[in-house]
Amino acid sequence: MIRISLCMIVKNEAAVLARCLDSVKDVVEEIIIVDTGSADETKEVAGQYGAQIYDFPWIDDFSAARNFSFSKATMDFIMWMDADDVLPPMQAAGLIALKETLMPETDMVTMKYHLAWDEQGRPSFVSTRERLLRRTAEYTWEGRVHECIPMVGAVVHTPLFLEHRSDHGKSDRNLRIYETQMENGLFFSPRETYYYARELVEHGRFAEAADQFERFLLDGKGWFEDNIGACLLLANCYGKQGEGQRRREAISRSFSYGSPRAQACCALGYEAKEREDWTSAVFWFEAALLTPMQQSFGFDAQDMTGYVPHLELCVCYDKLGQREQAVFHNEAAGAHKPDSAAVALNRDYFAT
Repeated sequence: MIRISLCMIVKNEAAVLARCLDSVKDVVEEIIIVDTGSADETKEVAGQYGAQIYDFPWIDDFSAARNFSFSKATMDFIMWMDADDVLPPMQAAGLIALKETLMPETDMVTMKYHLAWDEQGRPSFVSTRERLLRRTAEYTWEGRVHECIPMVGAVVHTPLFLEHRSDHGKSDRNLRIYETQMENGLFFSPRETYYYARELVEHGRFAEAADQFERFLLDGKGWFEDNIGACLLLANCYGKQGEGQRRREAISRSFSYGSPRAQACCALGYEAKEREDWTSAVFWFEAALLTPMQQSFGFDAQDMTGYVPHLELCVCYDKLGQREQAVFHNEAAGAHKPDSAAVALNRDYFAT
């Protein structure tokens, strides 16, 4: 059976650290806590779990801190978590079972990362992350912000998941780090350009974000999942600036990086809906329903393959005067989410 070192970097996380460590303490054999400057009781909380605690001066570089934490691990595999992550009990049991069956030649294990939830508590935004790394493979983190480890070596993909239960408000920390990096003339990798553009979107700077997404795509060196994401976010930037034609072109551009995704089809449906081109909107929302579920290692908006297109088709068919089809799609949306408030409102509308 493999043994696991949990490696974490923290700062002022006393409010949530115990919740995180409670969820994972029975899974790991070693806990490494690297503190980057806490002024609260974070270290005291970590000490209650027998953690080895190290200080690391914060230098605006998440990879540097994570690599330092990895350097202190001594077990077979290294697992990373953030302080506001939680490993649900069933997933902890699955991970314990995995420890007993994992092939020794495995280098990396991925797990799903639940990042957002709908009103009923179902995951609505999911990504896949490198989660367990064989220590002797000597993986290193890359990127000052939105750091990652490239998926290379013998990789095992699992359906196990963690939940990111963050209560932190909006921050300009990441954007500041990127812009300091830019001001200092430091190299931007393709991934860093992509995530810098995402930060600009988050802060409402759509014209600048569009320029960065265009630069990222023209460079041609990005990961295909990021290329698809960049096209869709670029389309959003053009939409915010009232550039409908460029918005449509950006969405369609995503098709050149792989088979059409439901999210892209829905984006074209929304664009047509805003122009009140109901027939075109129907075409694209129905295309989203026909798009097969794909194994994605990027960000997945879970509702785009069923609930959302059905709900939007209800609206579109109602606008076209095809009431029977509208009712059908509303009930189909309800099959995906029986307690949907939107579905209930539509039922009331049709009843009157």
